[in-house]
Order: sequence, then structure tokens, then C-alpha cells
Amino acid sequence: MKKKYIVELTSEERSELEAMVKKGKAAAYKIKHAHVLLNADQGPEGPGWKDAEIAKTFHCHVTTVENVRRRLVEHGLEVAIERGKHKAYKPRKLDGRAEAQLVAMACSQTPAGRSLAPSEETGNSLYAQAWKLVEYGGNGTERVGKAVFGTVL
Repeated sequence: MKKKYIVELTSEERSELEAMVKKGKAAAYKIKHAHVLLNADQGPEGPGWKDAEIAKTFHCHVTTVENVRRRLVEHGLEVAIERGKHKAYKPRKLDGRAEAQLVAMACSQTPAGRSLAPSEETGNSLYAQAWKLVEYGGNGTERVGKAVFGTVL
């Protein structure tokens, strides 16, 4: 497969990475990322190893090598050495008050003539009540299940 992000380090970048590896005073993941970049270098001074070779030598996944190379090309050396940023945090749909009401409904006695299991005729009253508590976007049943079943009763 043809590489999308080609690493070509300048002599300054190469010397900075070599100094970091030689000192060994940085975090282990930073040293590993420096090793990855030094060996992925396709420039005149670099060995130009394949991703699989780098991953095997430095005990990481091929995806890690690809991500480090991508961060170098897109954002620069400082970002490439750091850990990748996680996806954006999604705030909870249920606040504490609504979740407490939902758990109270789940723990309450089932009304006479109703079943705990959802059916075509009755629907799932717990989910219906949750929809009334908060305005959901998308599939709310998963969030309701996490709120109810994630609670230690």
C-alpha cells in the first residue's frame, strides 16, 4: 500500500529527536514516537523503514506508526511526539435530577396489568417517561439503558 504521509525530517528535527532518544529523560511514549519518526524518515539521512518493521521493532501497532506519521505531516514535530487527542467529549443527555427520576421510575412497582417487558401494544413505558424528562437527539434508548442499568441498586 502506498503511504499517504511521507516523513522527511530536516537535519534540525533529526538532531532534536536523536538528542531526545539519547538522553532518555522524556516520557516513554515520546521516546517511542521519536524512534518511529527517525526510522520512518524517507529523507537522505533516514533509513526509510516500512511501517510493519517499525511497529515490530518498537513493540507498537502499525496504526500507531501511521498516526505518528500523519501528525508530523499535518501538525509538525511537537504534536507528532505527543499523544493523539481523543475525540471530543459528548455531554450527558440526562442531568442528575432527570437521571434520579428515571432510576426511581425503574425501581418503582409495575402498574397493575402492565408487564416489565416491552411489547407492541404497551410500548416501553420507562423509555416513554424518559423522553418526557429530557429532549433527546438520536437514539435515546441506549442512554436510558446506561442510566438505569449502570446504577447500583
